[in-house]
Amino acid sequence: MKKILPFFSYAFHPIFVPLLGTIFYVLLEGRYFTLAQYLILFLQIFIITFLLPIAFFYLLRTFGKIDNIMLSDISHRKIPLLLHIVLLSILIQKSITVDRFPALYFFFLGGIISAIFAFLLLYAKIKASIHMIGISALTVFIIGLSLKNEINTINLVAVFIILNGLVASSRLVMKAHSNKELLIGFLCGIVPQIGLLYVWL
Repeated sequence: MKKILPFFSYAFHPIFVPLLGTIFYVLLEGRYFTLAQYLILFLQIFIITFLLPIAFFYLLRTFGKIDNIMLSDISHRKIPLLLHIVLLSILIQKSITVDRFPALYFFFLGGIISAIFAFLLLYAKIKASIHMIGISALTVFIIGLSLKNEINTINLVAVFIILNGLVASSRLVMKAHSNKELLIGFLCGIVPQIGLLYVWL
């Protein structure tokens, strides 16, 4: 099992969360969009939340600012978190606006708030698990979409609850976090999303 668990750290790396959130938004949201609108939506999110961070990662790695994609060192987390906040802010201001994609807008807004929490905690020498922030936020978002559109997704929600445990276990097995850091990351992920549910549900 210890050999399998690290897979979940890579499969559910935080960089994939915006794309996964968008996929579930498209699958569970009751609104209809044309194929062209779907393609533009995914292209924008893919470029801003995946390609650009990957490009910056290699740039920062070249200059020795980070060591690997897991950002194990506290000092290596500040720039990537700031970049994440800036890119998501641009995304919700220019593309994923509240009038066009309300649920997705608040999902990304919650992501910004979570990233701000994680960034501020660094100054207290607390390394909140970004993996737990991502998977827990995604779980709450799926629950919110289910409630809003009155869709029975109990099996999907159960799978994601289990995935929360598997991701947490993988971080422990890889010695990336303590139990405290995992719990803090979990809370940083769910609290903004639950708070914003009252706005868009």
